[in-house]
Amino acid sequence: MADIDALKAYERFTFTDGPYSREVFRRGTGPAVIIMHEIPGLHPLVVDYADRVAAAGMTVFLPSLFGAPGKPVTNGYAIGQMFLNICIRREFNAWANGKSSDIVDWLRALARKVHAECGGPGVGALGMCFTGGFALAMMTEPSVIAPVLSQPSLPLGKKGARTIDCSAAEIRCAKQRFQDEDLSLLGLAFHGDPFVPPGRFEMLKETFGDRFEAIELKQEDAQQGTGVPGHSVLTIHLANRGPTKVAEARTISFFRHRLGLDSAPA
Repeated sequence: MADIDALKAYERFTFTDGPYSREVFRRGTGPAVIIMHEIPGLHPLVVDYADRVAAAGMTVFLPSLFGAPGKPVTNGYAIGQMFLNICIRREFNAWANGKSSDIVDWLRALARKVHAECGGPGVGALGMCFTGGFALAMMTEPSVIAPVLSQPSLPLGKKGARTIDCSAAEIRCAKQRFQDEDLSLLGLAFHGDPFVPPGRFEMLKETFGDRFEAIELKQEDAQQGTGVPGHSVLTIHLANRGPTKVAEARTISFFRHRLGLDSAPA
């Protein structure tokens, strides 16, 4: 099977804003949810998660930010994309310097576009790993009302252990919007994940209080046999049953509630 066949059920278009153009894959009906893939790219397990969001009554948009759409994960592929995104590509900011990545402006523009097309009260946004913090930074775009951070891994290094890849202004904006619009933030991670230091969720709890809902999973909850510690909550380390499936269901109920499909979260 060709790699792109993993996305054969999706419409495909190119979206350009400012200096950036990216392919975007769309499926479903209802209010919009933008799902930003992890390292190394838009791999089949990300698509599987998006399929379940679409089946729950939402239109999913999958921007291909790096890597080859549909290509399965391998160690070599992941290492290569990590190197490119950290060392070469300037639209991504991997280190602790108090700012978000430049590509977030493009994502905000995409949110405006899909909200205008799909309607509803707003747009959901979910980031994973390298893109985890993007969903929080996108809150400066008024259409984004349901941010989810799955294993947010930036910034890298000890200096960033109690920070996230957002500017102070973006965090202030999100905090104000959570209060003024009665919104909230959902975060997911495994205990012991070296890419998500404990201080990151501690900082989010201190900053946003009860507006931040943290789902922190045990390593033994992760899908076993992957060869690496539990990291990718909704994809590689999602088990067929148990706490990770409950966490996945919570993300979908969070989107359905915030996007006006359910009166209260399940």
